[in-house]
Amino acid sequence: MDTEMNGEPKVRVALVLGATGGIGGAIARALVAHGWLVRGMARDLEAAKRSGIDGLEWCKGDAMSASDVLAAAHGADVIVHAVNPSGYRKWEELVLPMIDNTIAAAQANGARIVLPGTVYNFDPELTPVVRSGSPQTGRSRKGQVRIALEKRLMDAAPQVSSLIVRAGDYFGPGARSSWFTQAMIKPGRPLKAVTNIARGAGHSWSYLPDVAEAVALLLEKQSGLAPFEDIPFEGYWDRSGRGLIDGLEAVLGRWLAVRAFPWWLMRLASPLVPFAREASEIEPLWRHSMRLDNERLVSLLGKEPRTDLIEALRATLGSVGCLPERKG
Repeated sequence: MDTEMNGEPKVRVALVLGATGGIGGAIARALVAHGWLVRGMARDLEAAKRSGIDGLEWCKGDAMSASDVLAAAHGADVIVHAVNPSGYRKWEELVLPMIDNTIAAAQANGARIVLPGTVYNFDPELTPVVRSGSPQTGRSRKGQVRIALEKRLMDAAPQVSSLIVRAGDYFGPGARSSWFTQAMIKPGRPLKAVTNIARGAGHSWSYLPDVAEAVALLLEKQSGLAPFEDIPFEGYWDRSGRGLIDGLEAVLGRWLAVRAFPWWLMRLASPLVPFAREASEIEPLWRHSMRLDNERLVSLLGKEPRTDLIEALRATLGSVGCLPERKG
């Protein structure tokens, strides 16, 4: 840990953009737990304060406003860029201006940018294993935008340092906008049935608190990080495509009805429904196996943070009201 001139530990400051979201909120909690002073920026402060993140300071601002981001980042050592356009709307218009604002604020403060990376950047037919520095071959519109976003960070180094922690699909408390909670299960009721999204292929899943803990631990290793780091997080490699379903059945102690995800309907509705169009474009990620190789992460941390799968699924179900009510 850095120290001030008087020998006292330096207070480390992090700005989290997107702290009201799943991964942003998880990283904010992890950094608070590791002793950081964490600031969250939100357009709606009252709603943000109800997010339940203890120890977080909130300021009002919009990630699309360069002046708002610059003001919020004052004195920051790290800027976590976990903000995305809501739903699947206006990615092409909003994603790149937002990262440009973050890069400018980071450069003005000498801060490192942390970006939660995605697998949309890759074509699983060409890249069945994603490693640090793997060529980015994604062909979907969302993938192309994410490739352009990360290129901005690569081009900004070494003047602006960045850390990309790339993970598979999220589950866990707070993972509201995820395939797990939006397609695989139905929140708000005891779980009796589940949708199998995978099409006979392996899939990478990541438990939000584990990814967030990895980010916090990597930031403790600042001296060992290169100016631009692209670090895959392995998470839970579901080799068969139904490993999480088996885990859910273990949590509940009974069989679940299993339905197939209606990919045919997504293709049919794609000309008219934005979600269906985006889902159809990323269908290859569910049809073909793609695993994340955590060799670089393990070389830095010794091991990857990993919560027992049954414990992680139980916490996830409990957070969205899907566990059966206790009798008595």
